[in-house]
Amino acid sequence: MIATIIAIIVIILAVGGAIAYLIYSKKKGRKCIGCPYADSCAKKNDCNHKND
Repeated sequence: MIATIIAIIVIILAVGGAIAYLIYSKKKGRKCIGCPYADSCAKKNDCNHKND
């Protein structure tokens, strides 16, 4: 029972952290949040790195 509660808390914290990161990144003006070149990309308006 206690292990289940701890597991649920860990999952909630992980999801909450991911959501907080997304919000923080969007507020900083990043277009491609998952892209490793998001801060220095020449294609900031395009954000399509699948062909690179």
